[in-house]
Amino acid sequence: MKPANGAMTLSEMQEFATFASATQRYVRRSLDIGLDREDAIERWSRDGVETASIRAQARLYTRLPAIRALLPDDTGLDAIEPFLTPLMTVTAFDLGQGRLTTFAAYRFLYERLIGAEVRPWLPAAFCSAAALPHLHPDLRRKLLQSISEAAATASGWSNRQPAFYPKWVEKVESTALPH
Repeated sequence: MKPANGAMTLSEMQEFATFASATQRYVRRSLDIGLDREDAIERWSRDGVETASIRAQARLYTRLPAIRALLPDDTGLDAIEPFLTPLMTVTAFDLGQGRLTTFAAYRFLYERLIGAEVRPWLPAAFCSAAALPHLHPDLRRKLLQSISEAAATASGWSNRQPAFYPKWVEKVESTALPH
């Protein structure tokens, strides 16, 4: 017996709500870039630094279609390098932005950017990228401590596609709400 789609969506919404506001913002921005949903610079940029970050992210995210296409069907070592290298590179960028500070937030984003089939590969990409020297040691420690033993050693992964894809929500003035 599997839960109804509504229950799954609610569960995903509840997980997203546990993330810090900066993480939520980064996930929505990343989905806009990676899924080509919105003009990310127009929607998310607040200054020149953020504009440069979005442009760099968009350049790296051009690798996502190739990553999706290279997703290995099995765990054969010959398929790992062409797939894991670009996945780890994009992961390293995202972790370096300092907004995805837990494995849960990273997994949430990447299973939406790439698809449910990527789940078995996420612990390896996350741990590899989180250990790279370009990250501050405190951030490396926080990231690596955020992955649970269960996530790192899972014997199987769900192939159910995500149901909830967070988006920008316009603010509504309280005077516009019905009484």
